[in-house]
Amino acid sequence: MKALVYEGKETLEWRDVPMPVAAAGEHLIRLRAVGICGSDMHAYLGHDARRPAPLILGHEAAGIIEDGPQAGRRVTLNPLVTCGTCTACLSGRENLCPERQIISMPPREGAFAQFVAMPERNLVTVPKDVPLAKAALAEPLAVSWHAARLGLEALHPSMDRRALVIGGGAIGLAAALALRAMGVEEVTIQEPNALRRAFLAERCGQRVSEAAQMHWPLVIDAVGYAATRATASAAADPGGVVVHVGLGDDTGGLDIRRMTLQEITFIGTYTYTAQDFRDTAQAIFENRLGALDWIDQRPLSAGADAFRDLRLGRVAAPKIVLDPWS
Repeated sequence: MKALVYEGKETLEWRDVPMPVAAAGEHLIRLRAVGICGSDMHAYLGHDARRPAPLILGHEAAGIIEDGPQAGRRVTLNPLVTCGTCTACLSGRENLCPERQIISMPPREGAFAQFVAMPERNLVTVPKDVPLAKAALAEPLAVSWHAARLGLEALHPSMDRRALVIGGGAIGLAAALALRAMGVEEVTIQEPNALRRAFLAERCGQRVSEAAQMHWPLVIDAVGYAATRATASAAADPGGVVVHVGLGDDTGGLDIRRMTLQEITFIGTYTYTAQDFRDTAQAIFENRLGALDWIDQRPLSAGADAFRDLRLGRVAAPKIVLDPWS
């Protein structure tokens, strides 16, 4: 099969690789859509020691079961593979499983390929009327659904349901969509890129701002750099909540003194639970997250160019989705 292989810093090659082999309890999936995630870009830039070259990246995917009696079933993939037996898994917090694996990190190759093998429990059936490129958004949307859910659960009942989302990429936009689906009517996305701000406002119908705004009960940092953490800890109301989703860099930014004296809750979030993933997929199928027509679709064979365009800030759309067969 063909795959887009990460060969080293800012180097991707479209080449032949061995076919994956489905283990017991797994299916071989013919992939038809796979999105580029911020973590893929992080690895591409050589900033992720967890993803050493050579490696097939990509974990936001949907496709069709290729083998067995379920051949032809359309599915979206939960890329987080867990043990299913530990305390975290048994309590519905699979994302905290100590044995967790995710495709696109060793030992599991990713989905920038024509095929991938996945456990049955990681597959959600996609209705026939839902495009697979749209179904592939379940993974990034689930990240934001999980973050929005935890933030709202932590927010004191006396506080207004208003939110600032820092970052207008796919995770930030998805956070705004999830918050609205959960009943938060006032949501602003802060995004410094003028091209993306215009896209979010005109194409996605979002309220956007370039500069930091103060006094928000709930702040979601969908970028995760020191500068955005500084903005988040300054923008949150006393008694408010900051939810941290992005993994831009590891340290710095938080105003710990203000957060302590103002009793601001900080929540780090990682991926999603299996239930969050299923709930997000169902929300997509029921159009509760909007049309989701803001993706940029390209062939996977041209994936190296897509990464370069993202690197240079030439992409207005919050998400590029690649087709391994076009």
